[in-house]
Amino acid sequence: MASKVIYATVAVAGIALASGAAWWYQKPKAASANGPSAATGPVAAGGAGKPVTVEAAKVEVVRLVDDAQAVGSLRSRRSVVLRPEVSGRITQLNFTDGQRVRKGQVLVQFDDQLPLAQVQQSQAELSIAQANQKRNQELVAQNFVSQRSLDESAANLQVAQAKLSLAKATAARLKIVAPFDGIAGIRLVNPGDYLKDGADIVNIEDIDALFVDFRLPERFQSKVRRGQIARVDLDALPGQKYTAVVQAIDPLIDANGRSVAVRACIDNRQLRLRPGMFARVNTVFGQRDNATVIPEEALLPQGDSQFVIKLTPGAEAQTWTTQRIPVQVGIRRPGKVEIIGGLQAGDTVVTTGQQRVQRDGMKVSVVVLNATAAPSAKSPAPAPAPVEALAPQVAAGANPCLVGMRDMGVPPAASRRSAAPAPAAGPQESVARPAPRNPA
Repeated sequence: MASKVIYATVAVAGIALASGAAWWYQKPKAASANGPSAATGPVAAGGAGKPVTVEAAKVEVVRLVDDAQAVGSLRSRRSVVLRPEVSGRITQLNFTDGQRVRKGQVLVQFDDQLPLAQVQQSQAELSIAQANQKRNQELVAQNFVSQRSLDESAANLQVAQAKLSLAKATAARLKIVAPFDGIAGIRLVNPGDYLKDGADIVNIEDIDALFVDFRLPERFQSKVRRGQIARVDLDALPGQKYTAVVQAIDPLIDANGRSVAVRACIDNRQLRLRPGMFARVNTVFGQRDNATVIPEEALLPQGDSQFVIKLTPGAEAQTWTTQRIPVQVGIRRPGKVEIIGGLQAGDTVVTTGQQRVQRDGMKVSVVVLNATAAPSAKSPAPAPAPVEALAPQVAAGANPCLVGMRDMGVPPAASRRSAAPAPAAGPQESVARPAPRNPA
């Protein structure tokens, strides 16, 4: 019994001795290394000690294009499938597959022997009616016949003229002509075939100019305008870029996809493109040559507002002073965002380490600085191709797309830049210009 008490006492004493030794080993060592106020105070927070380290970048000036991407399909400017209006047997096909045809060219001839005979019969009846009318006019002048006879002969003459017109129209329907200049497709019939009215014969495609139809989200409906430029890439022709001119915007917003339909025109006089191709469309709303941009990670969203931490050189070397300022955001690009208010070219903003900056006026040190200077004539910054570079492709020659734009009253120059704000009207203009009427 006594031995158990001795063992327990020794164990408790050993544990207490070990705990005290451990406490003594750690406590004095920490105090001697960091001092009595190392765990607290402004030094630990970085206020009066070593400055907080952050990463920063300078505000760049680049050429920025305001655009939107979409997908669409190519369509013929004019397309029709020829179909007969009356039944009949084909006697002649005056075209070959894939041949270019002209407007008014007779492409298909049906058997017209019976309609031509009816035309001859109607012409003979018209001749008799004209002779009777002339004879009755002479007799009425001599009071040999009544006025009623003259009226009846005049009515018979009108009936004969109508019969002749009907016979000619029936005979004309047996000739199918090209409604416009284009290229014939692959025919579906042969000479000798008997066709019913409405049967398909061949398709005619006008592909000197092609339409590209695509849709944009409804938020762009206030930006897209007729005459704007759109860059078109085709999966079937990789590496080749084409220029299209916006010609029409659907006034109706699709309720299902909340998108607006847009139609642009591509000059295809070289016949490299075909209707039905898949297209990737980049619509250009405008461009700014001196846009100020910063890295997207520099933004600090707070509610509906955006902030950045601006750095100004501090009193000490290699130190900066922080300042939180609100900014207005413009166009966004992958990794970049345009700033339209709050910053100027050459300013420095924090990109990484914003959570370490607890207040304005803190001293920080920059470990990585994106010192890309504003673009100059010697070392221009990489930027998208300017919109003007595409203008010669659009304006050269008798572009069928631009001809359509002139018919709509849109000048070709409108496709090069977004519309500039109109100058303020003078006193005389403001008086002469009527106030807009309320549709209600």
